[in-house]
Amino acid sequence: MPIHLPVEDTGPPTVAIRKLCVNRGGRPILSDLSCDIPRGKITAIVGLNGCGKSTLLRTLVGEFRYTGTIQFACGEDHSKPRPDHVGYVPQRLSIEASLPITVRDLLGLTLQRWPIFFGVSSRVIRKMTPMLDRVGVPPRLLDVPIDGLSGGQLQRVMLALALEPKPELLLLDEPSAGIDFKDQESFNSLLAEINDQSGTTIILVSHDLNTLSRFADRVLCLRNGRIISEGKPAEVLTPESIAKTFGPVLAAV
Repeated sequence: MPIHLPVEDTGPPTVAIRKLCVNRGGRPILSDLSCDIPRGKITAIVGLNGCGKSTLLRTLVGEFRYTGTIQFACGEDHSKPRPDHVGYVPQRLSIEASLPITVRDLLGLTLQRWPIFFGVSSRVIRKMTPMLDRVGVPPRLLDVPIDGLSGGQLQRVMLALALEPKPELLLLDEPSAGIDFKDQESFNSLLAEINDQSGTTIILVSHDLNTLSRFADRVLCLRNGRIISEGKPAEVLTPESIAKTFGPVLAAV
């Protein structure tokens, strides 16, 4: 995996979050959470299952109601359900992967936002190959059913969708889940390349602390819906901080 050279700060944070609280099912998931997401950097969010990592990403794309403030660098308040400048790769597809649809169908359905049985416009068809090229997916996979893709191939297709149009902020929820080590390394290298070349701010949720120590510019450690430490990987991924975030057993590994 190539060494990731972080981009220099170029201005205010891409996202400023203040006193964010999210309740789900009558219980608090995020509590009084405040942080700045630096522009042009890769920020990783780590923590135990259920600590609020995915909820934070889904709140940023407008899925959950919240109190507090979320302010994007472009100056808009977070009133839209999905700001145009935010790309999102969820942990899993929101459609059943076993449905008899191909990569071409998925791209057409998502880009057009109307049922594909009405047909796919020539404008959308022309976009498909360049979109896949950008993430290293060969065009021959356009006619492969979704359930015939490997985990790594599906992640790249979802990334291609998240990068269209070119977002200022890219969110990824456990992008390495369910894919083998070789595909993980390749996918992380691709994210580093996107960040280096375009300056896209990236936030990702991950459990792979070893990779994050080489790959991320900043790390946010969550526990019980609160940030308990944040900073550069070398400053945050210490035995003491890991013990606070995950418990003493993992810290000793």
